[in-house]
Amino acid sequence: MSSGLYNTHKTDFDTHLDLTRLKAYGDTMNDGKVQFSFTLPVKNDAKGMEAARQLVRKMGVEEPNVACAKTLDTEFTFYVVYGSVSHTVDYTNIHVQAVEAETMSMEETDDYIREHFGRKIVVIGASTGTDAHTVGIDAIMNRKGFAGHYGLERYDMIEAYNLGAQVANEDFVKKAVEVNADVLLVSQTVTQKNIHIQNLTELVELLEAEGLRSRFILCCGGARITHELAKELGYDAGFGANTYADDVATFAVTEMVSRNMK
Repeated sequence: MSSGLYNTHKTDFDTHLDLTRLKAYGDTMNDGKVQFSFTLPVKNDAKGMEAARQLVRKMGVEEPNVACAKTLDTEFTFYVVYGSVSHTVDYTNIHVQAVEAETMSMEETDDYIREHFGRKIVVIGASTGTDAHTVGIDAIMNRKGFAGHYGLERYDMIEAYNLGAQVANEDFVKKAVEVNADVLLVSQTVTQKNIHIQNLTELVELLEAEGLRSRFILCCGGARITHELAKELGYDAGFGANTYADDVATFAVTEMVSRNMK
C-alpha cells in the first residue's frame, strides 16, 4: 500500500531554535505551550471552567484547555489551564544584574579570610520584621547548610550568629553593633502585599539614620529576591533561588577586600 495517505497527514514540526525569537517549549520546539494556575472565587462547574478559559484567553493564550479544576470550597475553585502563545523574546538582548564573583569553596573562603584579614569574619543573619520563616536563613547559616553546601557556622574563619525569625529591625541592628558584625544577612520568605520590600527598606533606612550603613556588608535573600531588586533597595547584593552559603560568603569577603575593610 502506498504511504501517500500517511504523508498527507504528516505534521512538520518546527525544530529550529532562534534565540532572538525565543518561545515557550511544551511538547515540541516553538509550540509556545504555557500553563497557568490560579484560583477563582466561583463554584466548580461548567460556568467556572469557561470563566477560567476566557480569563486566560484574554492574556493572549490560544486554545486554552482546563487541565484541572479542583474544588477548594463551595465558592472557590483552583484551575490549571494549558494553552499556547505566539509571543517571543529576544534572549540575546537580555541583560541581568548578578553577583559577578566566582564562587569559592568553604576551604578556599577560609584561606582567603586568613590571607586578607587574619581574623574571623563576623556574620549575623535573621528573618526580619513579621517574617516567621527560618528555612532561608537556616540554609545559609546552619552548619549542615542545604543541598550539599555547608552553612556559614561550619566555616573555620566565620563567626556566625543566626537570630532566627521575626526579628525586629531595631533589634537586628542592635545585635550587629554588639557583636561588631562585618556582614548582615536578611532572609525574606513572606512576600504577600510586598511586605518583604517594606521590611528590607525599613532596615536600610534605620542603618542610614544611625550612620551605620557603610559599616556593614548588607545582603538579602529569598525566593523573590534578585540582585537587581536588592541594589535598588540599598543592599550590596541579593541572593535568590539556586544560591547557597558559599555564594554569599564569597561575595561578602571579596567585597570587604575591595572596600579595604579590615
